[in-house]
Amino acid sequence: MVGALVDLTVAGGDLEPKVLRDLVVGAGFDVAAAAGDEAAALRVRLRRARSLPDFVGPGMRLLVCGLNPSLFAADAGVPFARRSNRFWPAAVAAGVVSVAYDPASALRRHGVGLTDLVKRATRSADELGVEEYRAGLARVERLCAWLRPGAVCFVGLAGWRTVIDRHATPGVQPEGLGGCPLYLMPSTSGRNAHADSAVLREHLAAASEAPLTAPPS
Repeated sequence: MVGALVDLTVAGGDLEPKVLRDLVVGAGFDVAAAAGDEAAALRVRLRRARSLPDFVGPGMRLLVCGLNPSLFAADAGVPFARRSNRFWPAAVAAGVVSVAYDPASALRRHGVGLTDLVKRATRSADELGVEEYRAGLARVERLCAWLRPGAVCFVGLAGWRTVIDRHATPGVQPEGLGGCPLYLMPSTSGRNAHADSAVLREHLAAASEAPLTAPPS
């Protein structure tokens, strides 16, 4: 349950504390306190956050990165869960996934992973701060460098424009992220009236292609 405490011990001795922090934050927890750091194990106390876990793994052909979970999505346990959000219908129409609202199926059957730039769930993205964007981008960069997806697609431009390039436009980005090709696309939120469902479908199709192609005109 949200707020529950968990004491975690990781044996082996080869896992760095910062890597463990990335793993537990990606799993939907906050680090409440470090319980100990011994030669043979890392010990840490975690608190279940009102957040979404990452759905990621090795061999991903595409990693989709949302801005941050809504409270509705966090409570549902599904990214882009609100029916007014057009991500899942567009992803199915583009052939990126075959089943809507099922991130586990997307990962297992299609090699499509899902994460968020900022893990903290909010009512509105307006509640996020610049430092959260920066820390989140660094985490996603480390995630990409570790798991090496075929490409990473940021759904929504706000985070990238805030931290990297305020003039960035949708499409393939020259910088990449964590050694992986990077694609930016418009937000799939129903509040984004500048991109209709057909445009979102075309962006997702382009992001899932290898090599990445130019954005739809």
